[in-house]
Amino acid sequence: MEQYYPYIKSLHLIFIITWFAGLFYIVRLFVYQIEATQKPSPDKEILGEQLKIMASRLWNIITWPSMILSLFFGFWLIGMRMFFLSDPWMQVKLAFVIILIIYHFKCHQIFKQLQKGVVKYSSNYMRLFNEIPTIILFAVVFLVILKSAINWIYGTVGIFVFAILVMMGYKIYKRIREK
Repeated sequence: MEQYYPYIKSLHLIFIITWFAGLFYIVRLFVYQIEATQKPSPDKEILGEQLKIMASRLWNIITWPSMILSLFFGFWLIGMRMFFLSDPWMQVKLAFVIILIIYHFKCHQIFKQLQKGVVKYSSNYMRLFNEIPTIILFAVVFLVILKSAINWIYGTVGIFVFAILVMMGYKIYKRIREK
């Protein structure tokens, strides 16, 4: 079974990439859906329906299956290399994976609301919300690649500093857009 490890790892990475792509794009569609509700008729209805179709296809055909398959192959990999579970970097990585799964389910909740025409968040909120998977992606990639090459605690703190910089950049971008 060990000879299949690189193939399973490759499939895991492919589905992680498609899962992240889906998460990045679905929230952009949320932004567009929310902004479409503020347009005058008939633009509001035409854009709204088209964006609902696009979101539904992305969510149900790409994002959900990608999450399920990336987790399936990830668990398979852990099963093949159980010793990784005792490594601190893997424990932190798995914590980020749990956060990503929670984020996915929150996106699902928002998706369902928007499919029903219920808008509970602003487009500005969604733009900030869209940065969460970026931060998780940075954290996980550095954890997996560097493992013990640097102190992963400093790396994790660095990710939070990066998040603060992203938030500040967003506020500057928002001010520019409003002018």
